[in-house]
Amino acid sequence: MLVKIKLVVLLIVPLVLLILPADFFDNGQSLCLSQLLLEKECPGCGLTRGLQHLGHFDFQTAWEFNKLSFVIFPVATYYWAREIMSTYKKIK
Repeated sequence: MLVKIKLVVLLIVPLVLLILPADFFDNGQSLCLSQLLLEKECPGCGLTRGLQHLGHFDFQTAWEFNKLSFVIFPVATYYWAREIMSTYKKIK
């Protein structure tokens, strides 16, 4: 039963992120401890926003938020797909 729930969550979360507008995470207080405590950006700052824009094919804005988005997105997609396949095989 838990394996089926995991598969549903793995499939629904990316769909929800695609339904949300590309600029959904653009505004609001940062959760980055480096920014909150030291008032400095870390290498990961803007990564969530960059990935969200990249998922909506807004390449220019994704590049402006964080250039690492273009490395992280394909790697994360690969591991996400691999996890889906692994979870699906456990159900069968």
